[in-house]
Amino acid sequence: MKLYYAETLAPRKTCAVAKYLGLPIDYALVDLTKGEQSKPGYLAINPNGKVPCLVDGERIIWEADAIISHFAQRAESDLWPRDDRQIDVLRWFSWNSHHFYPHAGALYFESIIKPMFALGGPDSSKVAEEQGMFRKSARVLNQQLKGRKWLLGDGLSVADFSVAIALPYAKKAAMPLAEFPEIQRWHDQLNTIEAWRNPFPVRSETSGTSAANAALHA
Repeated sequence: MKLYYAETLAPRKTCAVAKYLGLPIDYALVDLTKGEQSKPGYLAINPNGKVPCLVDGERIIWEADAIISHFAQRAESDLWPRDDRQIDVLRWFSWNSHHFYPHAGALYFESIIKPMFALGGPDSSKVAEEQGMFRKSARVLNQQLKGRKWLLGDGLSVADFSVAIALPYAKKAAMPLAEFPEIQRWHDQLNTIEAWRNPFPVRSETSGTSAANAALHA
């Protein structure tokens, strides 16, 4: 399996699940600062021009949530439930995409992505607006976590890896996480997992870029 990734939010969840499951992955770094995601070679794999993207034999899978579900199924892991909780996984994937992630991601963009791409500093009015929307969605998540160890109950699932993905950057991105004790407790549990804390493959600055360039132009 070859995973095209960058060290940003959506690829982070795929790298974390792959590492957690101990899967044999050939990692190909896509340098977003150089626009490698828009090169013809990469667009032939993922016409959306986004990361991550997985090539598993003849199968190509876009979208991080689909990729982590594929990883769990391929590994025959309980991260992908084998009962009616599958519907709950899809529900939280959808909820996260439409409610929580857009606002957590916007805060991440203002404080982390903008400096990375020399787009200036955070827009204070945008940050305040997104913090308000973050709080609205976080209240729903905080309530869901009451009385549950993980998002779906007693067992860790791909839903946890998906929904929490922006939280490692909460402090840097001015997310008001401290206002939500159940979310903080849940993320503290995730932080006990090495693959969550350090999901990205170890690489040198030159070898990682060279590998990605070779993959993109093969």
